[in-house]
Amino acid sequence: QVQLVESGGGLVQAGGSLRLSCAASGSILRINAMGWYRQAPGKERELVAALTIGGDIHYLDSVKGRFTIFRDSAENTIYLQMNSLKPEDTAVYYCNADIFGYRDPVSYDYWGQGTQVTVSS
Repeated sequence: QVQLVESGGGLVQAGGSLRLSCAASGSILRINAMGWYRQAPGKERELVAALTIGGDIHYLDSVKGRFTIFRDSAENTIYLQMNSLKPEDTAVYYCNADIFGYRDPVSYDYWGQGTQVTVSS
């Protein structure tokens, strides 16, 4: 069984920084991609940043230049460094991963429990 455990959310003033982390654990053969989504009240969930096994990185346009996604492959952990935070970044942030388990014929999508990020103006 695979689990994603997130940490690092909280309350910060506009212009401040936060770092989110997401650790994958369990019977993991290969992680194809990991990333962060967010969902604000009344809005659809959107992809914020993603990192593939090949090193490709994608960012939501509104966070480019402010957010950085990076990984610690040895620990199956990804991080999202968020700088110059704005009130519109307020949302629940979810970790997502596409993972091949040892006994799985295909890869599966996994989600973390979500962590609240609140940016005050």
